[in-house]
Amino acid sequence: MELSPLPLVLLLISNIHSGHTEDPPKTSLTVEPQSSVFTGDSVTLRCDIYNDGVTSWRYYWYKKGSTRVFTELQELTFRPVSESNAGKYFCYGSEKGGSRRSHYSNEVTLTVSERPKAKVSIKPDQHGGDSVTLRCDIYAEGVTSWRYYWFKGGLFMVSTELQELTFRSVSDAGKYSCYGSEKGGSRRSHSSNEVTLTVSDPRAVLSVSPQKWLTEGDPVTLICEVKGSSTGWTFSWFTVTKVSSVVKDHYKLLSDSSRGSGGKYTVSSAAVNHTGVYVCKAEREETSYKTWYSNKQLLWVTGVSPRVSLIISPSRSQHFTYDSLSLSCEDQSNSDGWTVRRYTDFWGRLEDCPSLWGSQTGSTCKIRSTMPSHTGVYWCQSESGEKSPPVNITVHFGVILESPVHPVTERDTLTLHCLDQFSTPSILRADFYKDESLIQSQTTEMIISTVSKSHEGFYYCKHPEKKRESPKSWISVRASRSDGLKQAVIIGVTAGLTVVFLIIVFFVLLWRYRNNKGGRSESPSAVGQQQNINQKSEQNQSEAGYKTLLSGTAHVYDTVDVTNNKDRSTDAVSGPTEITYAEIEMKSTNKQKKKKEKKVKNTESCDGLYSELKLETDQGAGSSGVTYAEVKKTYPE
Repeated sequence: MELSPLPLVLLLISNIHSGHTEDPPKTSLTVEPQSSVFTGDSVTLRCDIYNDGVTSWRYYWYKKGSTRVFTELQELTFRPVSESNAGKYFCYGSEKGGSRRSHYSNEVTLTVSERPKAKVSIKPDQHGGDSVTLRCDIYAEGVTSWRYYWFKGGLFMVSTELQELTFRSVSDAGKYSCYGSEKGGSRRSHSSNEVTLTVSDPRAVLSVSPQKWLTEGDPVTLICEVKGSSTGWTFSWFTVTKVSSVVKDHYKLLSDSSRGSGGKYTVSSAAVNHTGVYVCKAEREETSYKTWYSNKQLLWVTGVSPRVSLIISPSRSQHFTYDSLSLSCEDQSNSDGWTVRRYTDFWGRLEDCPSLWGSQTGSTCKIRSTMPSHTGVYWCQSESGEKSPPVNITVHFGVILESPVHPVTERDTLTLHCLDQFSTPSILRADFYKDESLIQSQTTEMIISTVSKSHEGFYYCKHPEKKRESPKSWISVRASRSDGLKQAVIIGVTAGLTVVFLIIVFFVLLWRYRNNKGGRSESPSAVGQQQNINQKSEQNQSEAGYKTLLSGTAHVYDTVDVTNNKDRSTDAVSGPTEITYAEIEMKSTNKQKKKKEKKVKNTESCDGLYSELKLETDQGAGSSGVTYAEVKKTYPE
């Protein structure tokens, strides 16, 4: 509405002409709720005239720079107020049915500014598990303090004078907004846009690389991560000693848990006793915050030569939902007494076949209708606790990979298909991947004609048009049986030849010993003396490292020099050798020389006797020990 001022002199002239000479009554202009408002607010100007003798007034409103507004209303309200309503206002009153006028009121300046909009920010940008803070910022000139109103999911949550709210619980996740109301005033801001807050208790996630089911000697690594969190975590590793769906599980800290401080726990050579269920926890020392226990992971290690196998029908590692599945224990001798067992992440416990998930007849377990919860590790177990190699089974809706259940033998052919649950025929033309790398595209089957150890890995297929993909399956490759047989034959032949050679050497030494003994005669007394002296020589050997043998009255010195090449490379083909040299010198008196002269004539040409003995040692394949013995006979003059 447009107002214009009226000079005060006109008011005085009007009062004089009307016969009233007393001072005009005072007029007061007030603003409710305040003179500074935001666009969209409501503001009221009120004109009060203080005169007891006048019962009713007609009010005149003026705005500088505008025309006069005539109204009988005591209040002038702008709802909603706009920036065009801003300005300087005053008023006065004229008596209804009379000639009296009031003074002009005080001047009131009405300020109208654009309503500010609140803005919500999150600190930090990504919630790392310790705490997360929401902050409501409002920028408005002239407002020094606000009261903040918070909403979650569009519903009022809390009003507070605090500009920030801090959250820690997973239940605090949601969409938040805020607005501000001026403390001690009526102004309020626009509501902010909603921001989505994702708050979760940090939880460690445990995975196994390369796979959960192993053969003795395979390497395996447990990987513990805190998803979506910052660094600075240390990790602890546990085995689950008791799994229960009713009470809390029982955990045992691994004695070498410190090996997992970097988030990885590695076993270079898995043993059967590593079989078990594992979990991990993470802790950050800066905030003394500990995560909950991670998800459970089953690690299964079997012997190298199991006598029982789990047969799957249909024979593939991935299966569609709502299909039937048969699992049978096949023993080389007798399959009686074997039971199909499993472990699934869904239930987190070990189960026998006779339960809700299947029925067992003899050693065969049948699942009537597969569900995703049936995904897990399956194996056969005897009453005595013997176990078969485990088999990983995945149940998936839509697209699956047709891959072998058991490891593929080197030099065999591997064929993979991509199957669609809702296509006829079910084989798709798809892209095939190994360890996230595309290896074949737009083909109905992927064939590897000669499998090698390098083909081990995670495989999956993807339909490029339907944008659907199968789960990943680990395909392992084992050594060829022919390679193992060849190695066994080589070892057997080598061992046989070694034994034959040792036998020949033994008989040669025995023959030479008898010939040497037959060329000389010894008296019974000499034999007795030799036995006594031999006993003393054995004692001297332990003290001085030398043997002293006495034959009759002759002294025999045996010097042994043992050289062991321990510092040399223990190569399997040409290993270290151990060589012993023994020099035996026999001395006789002149009298004995004459008595034996005739007997020695036939043997004097053989001043030295040499024998070679090949000995097997534990220093590596191909190592040997060779002993050379030299016998010399001398006679003093």
